[in-house]
Amino acid sequence: MFGTSKIKTLSLGLGLSILLGTAAFAQSAPASAASAAPIATKIGIINIQEAIENCNEGKKEADQLQTKFGVKQADLKNRKDEFDNLTKQLQAQGDKLSDEERAKRVKDLEGRQKGLQRDYEDFQNEVQQAQAEVVNRIGSKMMVVLGKYAKANAYSVVMDVSTGQTVLWANDGTVFTKDLVDAYNVENPVSGVPAAKPAGGAAAPKPAAPKPTAPATTTPKKP
Repeated sequence: MFGTSKIKTLSLGLGLSILLGTAAFAQSAPASAASAAPIATKIGIINIQEAIENCNEGKKEADQLQTKFGVKQADLKNRKDEFDNLTKQLQAQGDKLSDEERAKRVKDLEGRQKGLQRDYEDFQNEVQQAQAEVVNRIGSKMMVVLGKYAKANAYSVVMDVSTGQTVLWANDGTVFTKDLVDAYNVENPVSGVPAAKPAGGAAAPKPAAPKPTAPATTTPKKP
């Protein structure tokens, strides 16, 4: 029911297909130049889910969610292991037990199974709600950084490949997930974690003052 690996963090696609209209870029150019020739379309590709998971704030949130839910996850796993062991014992000893003893053990196992299933569903719902809150909070800030970065680097269209959109081929220079993560880290610093400046191209503008970081949260892996 429960895996032993670390709780998977912030897995929620945001379905982003952001069209940063070319009209906005045309406004900064002289009217004669804008009317003389159409603006070339520059397309960028990102994995927004990967960006949310790998930014410093996302990693911190993941660690905190692991801490918050890890104890309960371990308890549920221990209960599941105990249930499995008791089930094996009943199967191995069944023909040696009296009808009364066998019925008693079966009833006990049924009660354990129902309680375990109920508690696991509650746990799963709680985890999913916590995950969604974190992803939505970071995702909304990520969109602000993405808009600044795309405009600063003259992207007309940004495609998100985390939600199943198929891109059969793309030049490596069009994929800027890592640069987006770096830009987000600059604008949303996490205490004690240095933020690398985005490589290549123009970076997203820095904020006037560092923003305080919200408490982190993470999500347990589905049993």
